[in-house]
Amino acid sequence: MGDSALVSSPASALPATTATPRHSALVRVTHWITTLCFIALLVTGAEIVISHPRFYWGETGNINTPTLFKLPIPSSRALVPTGYGYVLPDQNGWSRYLHFQAAWIAVLTGLLYTIYSLSTGHLRKNLLPAGADLSWRAFSIEILNHLRFKRPSEAEAWSYNLLQRLTYLFVIFVLFPLVIWTGLAMSPGFVSAVPAAVTLLGGQQSARTIHFFVSLFLLLFLLVHVVMICVAGFRNRMRAMITGRAGTHAATDMEHT
Repeated sequence: MGDSALVSSPASALPATTATPRHSALVRVTHWITTLCFIALLVTGAEIVISHPRFYWGETGNINTPTLFKLPIPSSRALVPTGYGYVLPDQNGWSRYLHFQAAWIAVLTGLLYTIYSLSTGHLRKNLLPAGADLSWRAFSIEILNHLRFKRPSEAEAWSYNLLQRLTYLFVIFVLFPLVIWTGLAMSPGFVSAVPAAVTLLGGQQSARTIHFFVSLFLLLFLLVHVVMICVAGFRNRMRAMITGRAGTHAATDMEHT
């Protein structure tokens, strides 16, 4: 009789807020550490760019060489020509130090998450899409749902949809490794030990330019990620990533009454 009560309605058939955690403790901890590191990297990265908002391609680049492009912003260094009649405060010193520290914490956290995902089956069960889902029809439906800001169903509170899985895989295994690689390629110490790391990218200035664009893609991912959390139910999704528990829409709606 207890079992029949559980399946009497679609909402009751789903896990309640006190059911099995939506996210494991390690996933939640690594998520928030990565979030803090990413914010630190964005702030410090912006300060580093302000010190020299000119980008080049190849091995060398300075104020006396042609630019690939330049950002229309003032610089924090008087020697960098920007067209502005003033110079911003120079925050390059602490920015580079914090950028370096935050980057290594993010790298180590990412390695821990990757080892956990591979060893526990988290990658296979929660991120790799099923073969039946890898169709143009399924992909186009997910795209349309996101463009319409359609609120996910109850079941999707406990799993990632196709577009989420593909996006997370692209970020984890393409963008993150590329931003790390290009970052290391700008380090003289690393380049002296592994010169091929910068040679394959076309030079240190090429690495810096690629690093900038990859960072922009990661920033775009973050903004879209936050917007979709708000659409799907901010309180419910935040609760799932903080406590591990995710309730149904019905339970969430009851909290507002």
